[in-house]
Amino acid sequence: MEEIYFHIANLGFPIAVSIYLLVRIEGKLESLSASINELSKVIESLK
Repeated sequence: MEEIYFHIANLGFPIAVSIYLLVRIEGKLESLSASINELSKVIESLK
C-alpha cells in the first residue's frame, strides 16, 4: 500500500501540475498570438 502512495506522490503530483500549467499557459498563448496578428496588421498598414 505504501508503494502505491509513493508512486502517486512521485508521479501523479508532477503530472497534475504539468497539466494545470499547460492549460493555463494555453489561454495566454492564444492571447499573445492575437496580439501579434493585430500588430502585424498595424505595421502593414503603416507601409
